[in-house]
Amino acid sequence: MKVTIIGTGYVGLVTGACLADMGNEVLCLDIDAGKIERLRQGIIPIHEPGLEPVVRRNVEAGRLSFTTDPKQAAEFGLIQMIAVGTPPDEDGSADLRHVLAAARGIGRHMPGYRVIVDKSTVPVGTGDRVEQAVAEELAARGVAHGFSVVSNPEFLKEGAAVDDCMKPDRIVLGVSDPQAEAVMRELYQPFQRNHERTLVMSRRAAELTKYAANAMLATRISFMNDLSRLSEAVGVDIEDVRQGIGSDPRIGWSFLYAGTGYGGSCFPKDVQALIRTAEEQGTPLRLLKAVEAVNEDQKSVLVRKARARFGSLAGRRFALWGLAFKPNTDDMREAPARAVMQALWAEGASVAAYDPIAADECRRLYGERADLVLAASPLEAVRGADALVIVTEWKEFRSPSFDEIRARLNQPVIFDGRNLYDPATVARHGLEYHSIGRPVAGG
Repeated sequence: MKVTIIGTGYVGLVTGACLADMGNEVLCLDIDAGKIERLRQGIIPIHEPGLEPVVRRNVEAGRLSFTTDPKQAAEFGLIQMIAVGTPPDEDGSADLRHVLAAARGIGRHMPGYRVIVDKSTVPVGTGDRVEQAVAEELAARGVAHGFSVVSNPEFLKEGAAVDDCMKPDRIVLGVSDPQAEAVMRELYQPFQRNHERTLVMSRRAAELTKYAANAMLATRISFMNDLSRLSEAVGVDIEDVRQGIGSDPRIGWSFLYAGTGYGGSCFPKDVQALIRTAEEQGTPLRLLKAVEAVNEDQKSVLVRKARARFGSLAGRRFALWGLAFKPNTDDMREAPARAVMQALWAEGASVAAYDPIAADECRRLYGERADLVLAASPLEAVRGADALVIVTEWKEFRSPSFDEIRARLNQPVIFDGRNLYDPATVARHGLEYHSIGRPVAGG
């Protein structure tokens, strides 16, 4: 099948590469000429494990190509997938300018029937607006080409997006037109040979499903973070509680870790957009407002612990392990590490940070500044620091030499925002260990 992907960010590039890997012919459109030229040269603009070889082999095979020409893109694919960004507007609602611009571009140039797919995360009712935008462009041209608008939300995790795309948990199709449904089923048939994964529903239901999924996961995170405060107050280890409730099959283990809050390009934006959508409908989501409030507060928990331990933070130096909002990505959008660094700087402290992937992104965001050193290794960051602060749970942080950490720190103090270590083990090495929802160990 011939597929056009509009947008070459995480969703667009991963989806396009994986569809091409299944034998489809895929053309990716982006208005950023520099990005398109780099992609043609095999330079991947994002860090996503496993993506580069998939892109490279399909470019070499001639199944994956790139363009900046909207006319070429609209003429190419029977399926036109819109995978552009929907950044939060000033009021928290999703900004649909790029989605609607993509729809108008399709309507302006499509030569015949097209299945237009909303792959971007969009508010309920966006499919109607896309349909209207395409119809207006066709009317302006004086043509009556048929088309269908389908909602097909993505459920990709940054850091595991290629695997998620190749082996989807479910394929949600918001479609009421049998012809469009048949086209989409044909496209996804290779991804579900083991068993049927397709869920067909109304377009609006599909749009809401995506927001509801992310909001549910965010809710679990904020619940555990809120509960971690009570755990500390009553002298309970939140890890014991996590295991006690996670072993209940009705609850399960996923997204039950207390920490420094959620970040990234999806959860914060989607929770805000869903809150805004509900307010516009006169049905406020009180629970989600609390989820968001807890998350914002949790991002400052490590700095509060540091302040309680040291008093004034002015003039102190903190080693920071982890900059990305999660492992296996360089994405720092809404990352808790940013909130931690900015709070430390505001109090006159300096930071020596290490992240195996996100140092360049940090440099792009903050530039060169006297109160930020980007270290080449975890132990280099620790040298001469008053405390170690752990914000991202990269695998290489899981089993460090505590003796070497202690020898390099000015004061033997760790603030662990991801509960990576057993408190008794850390204390045996002569370190004072502050974590989330657990009693202080050592010291």
